[in-house]
Amino acid sequence: MALAFDEYGRPFIILKEQEQKSRLRGLDAQKANISAGRAVARILRTSLGPKGMDKMLQSPDGDVVITNDGATILEQMDVDNQIAKLMVELSRSQDYEIGDGTTGVVVMAGALLEQAEKLLERGIHPIRVAEGYEVASRIAVDHLERIARKFDFSEANIEPLVQTCMTTLSSKIVNRCKRALAEIAVKAVLAVADLERKDVNLDLIKVEGKVGGKLEDTELIYGIVVDKDMSHPQMPKRIEDAKIAILTCPFEPPKPKTKHKVDIDTVEKFQTLREQEQKYFDDMVQQCKDVGATLVICQWGFDDEANHLLMHRNLPAVRWVGGVELELIAIATGGRIVPRFQELTPEKLGRAGLVREKSFGTTKDRMLYIEQCANSKAVTIFIRGGNKMMIEETKRSLHDALCVARNLIRNNSIVYGGGSAEISCSIAVEAAADRYPGVEQYAIRSFADALDSIPLALAENSGLQPIDTLAAVKSQQVKENNPYCGIDCNDVGTTDMQEQNVFETLIGKQQQILLATQVVKMILKIDDVIAPSEY
Repeated sequence: MALAFDEYGRPFIILKEQEQKSRLRGLDAQKANISAGRAVARILRTSLGPKGMDKMLQSPDGDVVITNDGATILEQMDVDNQIAKLMVELSRSQDYEIGDGTTGVVVMAGALLEQAEKLLERGIHPIRVAEGYEVASRIAVDHLERIARKFDFSEANIEPLVQTCMTTLSSKIVNRCKRALAEIAVKAVLAVADLERKDVNLDLIKVEGKVGGKLEDTELIYGIVVDKDMSHPQMPKRIEDAKIAILTCPFEPPKPKTKHKVDIDTVEKFQTLREQEQKYFDDMVQQCKDVGATLVICQWGFDDEANHLLMHRNLPAVRWVGGVELELIAIATGGRIVPRFQELTPEKLGRAGLVREKSFGTTKDRMLYIEQCANSKAVTIFIRGGNKMMIEETKRSLHDALCVARNLIRNNSIVYGGGSAEISCSIAVEAAADRYPGVEQYAIRSFADALDSIPLALAENSGLQPIDTLAAVKSQQVKENNPYCGIDCNDVGTTDMQEQNVFETLIGKQQQILLATQVVKMILKIDDVIAPSEY
């Protein structure tokens, strides 16, 4: 640490306990930060694209996650370095905003950092690099607008939406039945979408999984699936035209809040107490019957006596249903959640055309299906798979597909995938660099080189010769003036992504470029790192 001297030449201390802190300044700090950011990008680089590899992450308590979703990989990795944490947040914000493209955005940021390091070594000031990147990112985003295509879809013609969701799913483990899953995702989004307002509330889509069966058995249910069964084994397993009472009050006599003691010194008193309790239960069950309920769904449990009474009075019931599920059931059936028995009225009952209990395989597992609801705005995607990891990964893949379908309903512009949009932007940015006289043009050219890193990674992961392939595609784009040529990862035999039907959402791509540039600018502006040294 640098010492400071007063006017008499006596040294004095500026930083507290400075001998215990480590400090990096100037170029060293920037290089350390850049290498940390690149290290994170290098991990994700191999999992980009349809042929990308998966990562297996083991948590401290022994849970194993296998995934190639960028956001999940970085969430599960316990990252210690501050700059690496910035990269984790970068992919998380892409996940929250767009839901897809979480791997690409980190790879892009890593490439920008790599190019920035070369410029810093040439002695270009980091602020000039950051400004050049800012200019270049604006050029790239405007160029994306120009090469984007709008496509029209309606409830009758959902093919364009399905094709775009298939592009998202093709880079996941589930790509062997991507067609079926993409259709499920699109139908689910359209079921809950508000097409006039162009808005989709993804909370209304419940994704439920059960181990067993095969991936092809995944289905979309226009209603709610609850992982519960009827409270008594002899209750009917199938109720048609159900009127559902949704209760959050317990099925038991009220307990006084204060401390109390009941002295019972004779058998008669005990009998009266018991009769009183029984009468209380009777009244409750009767109340439910009187308003016309044919099924009771209760948030709390009830003891055997209440269960027995419900059984005798032919009133099927489900207990211990969670709060979120209760809300979804209420939305789907058009019922109200009733907090007290006194408030139960016929208007507050939900209606469903069919409530059935379904058992799976030879296990004792049963689930409750509530279908043909009055208001089918809530749907459930029910996933089957060979093991727990498969189901978790399918859930993550479907989340990406649902987000893509939602983004397309909000904004129906698409660009073509397979790295074609990046190559086209790279050519446009390279061409624009000559218009800037200052040092920024170096940074703008570097930005163009960084954009090439995505198609390079795609080619590399697909087992092609990366540089040859990229050069061939780039020259084809310039020669034919066709911005839809990309890397042919699946060996279809054509580089035209229009023919291959590889689409991505425009807002997703723009967000990737803008977010990556912002984070890189932030990292480049740090020139002093003061950290407590390790003991």
